[in-house]
Amino acid sequence: MAEIEVELKTAPADFRFPTTNQTRHCFTRYIEFHRCLAAKGEESGACAKFAKYYRSICPGDWVERWNEQRATGTFPGPL
Repeated sequence: MAEIEVELKTAPADFRFPTTNQTRHCFTRYIEFHRCLAAKGEESGACAKFAKYYRSICPGDWVERWNEQRATGTFPGPL
């Protein structure tokens, strides 16, 4: 049986978020992804890097809650 090699990566360092608390970084990357989708469309592959960034640093529970809030129009961020 062949071994599968998996390379794990996270979002690159961002000078806007110099502390170890990455809450704001997570939220900002989530917003960047959805702004990109709105501007370029879901078919565009240009937003994939933003999706990868927020998925690597945001807790899944937060993302689920934000997705629900966006669906109901109660999301607190500037999309």
